[in-house]
Amino acid sequence: MNSKFKHRGKFIFYPLIGAAFILGAGYAVMFLWNAILPAVIPAVGAVTFLQAIGLFALCRILFGGFKGRGGWGGQNYKNGPAWKEKMMNMSEEEREKLKNEWRERCGRK
Repeated sequence: MNSKFKHRGKFIFYPLIGAAFILGAGYAVMFLWNAILPAVIPAVGAVTFLQAIGLFALCRILFGGFKGRGGWGGQNYKNGPAWKEKMMNMSEEEREKLKNEWRERCGRK
């Protein structure tokens, strides 16, 4: 088999997986929304499938991102938090100053 055509199946397979994920997520959001929220909050109505996909996309944009990063800044914790390395490189005086500043901010004296 020619190497040019060897990976052709992957280019068809990945979009199908993506479409299946979007359809499944849309149905899951629609089912959960329609099963839970109208009963809990009477002012909230049921959503359609397209509204559920839009709601899912909006939540991913606001809270989750699209590249496997978490929400709220998308910090990558694979190698540990960045503050840990900063603390390791600080002198004792700098650490004490930082701790005192945080104590003042948090209201502990």
